[in-house]
Amino acid sequence: MKLYIKYMVSNRCKMVVKEALVKHGFHFTPVELGKVEIMENITEEERILLKEELLKSGLELMDDKRAMLIEKIKNVIVEMIHHSDETIKVNFSNFLSDKLSYDYTYLANLFSEVQGTTIEQFVIFHKVERVKEFIIYDELNITEIAHKMNYSSVAHLSNQFKKVTGLTPSHFKQLKEKRRSPLEDIGLREQL
Repeated sequence: MKLYIKYMVSNRCKMVVKEALVKHGFHFTPVELGKVEIMENITEEERILLKEELLKSGLELMDDKRAMLIEKIKNVIVEMIHHSDETIKVNFSNFLSDKLSYDYTYLANLFSEVQGTTIEQFVIFHKVERVKEFIIYDELNITEIAHKMNYSSVAHLSNQFKKVTGLTPSHFKQLKEKRRSPLEDIGLREQL
C-alpha cells in the first residue's frame, strides 16, 4: 500500500518518516520524497496514529487524490532541481507528463487551481533557490550555473533571478547575510 506524504522534501524528512514507520511496526520499501510503500494493509486507527506522528514533524499523510497528484508534481520538480547533480536538459512540461503519465495541460490546470500559482512559476522559484545555493557555496561561476540550470544565457538567469529576489546574482553574492528559503516554502509566495 502506497502512502503519500506532504511537505516531504529532504533527507531529514525521509528519516522522520522511516522512524515513524518503524515505531508503528510497518515494513516498507525505501522511502522516496513524498511517498513510501508499506507491506501491510493499514487500518483506519493505524492511519490516524501515523498521521498524528508525522504531523509532529510538520509532515502530513495525504488522503485526497488531487492533493496527492499535486505533491507528486512538486516532488518531481524538487527532485530534478535540488537533488540531481546532472545538468537540467529537459523541458519540464514533457518531463512531468512522462514521469506522472498525465497530460501536461491537466497537470498545469490542477496545479494552478489548487496552488494559486503555475507550475512554471513554481519551477522558476526552485531554480532560483538552487542558483542561490550554488552562489552561496561558490561551487560554480555564473556561466556554469546558467548552463547547469538550463538557462539559455547568463542574462536570462540574471533577469529571472532579479525578478524573484530583487537582486542581481552578483549583488546577492556580495551580501553578508545570505538568506535562503526552506524548500517547503518555495512557490507559495506572490506570483511574479
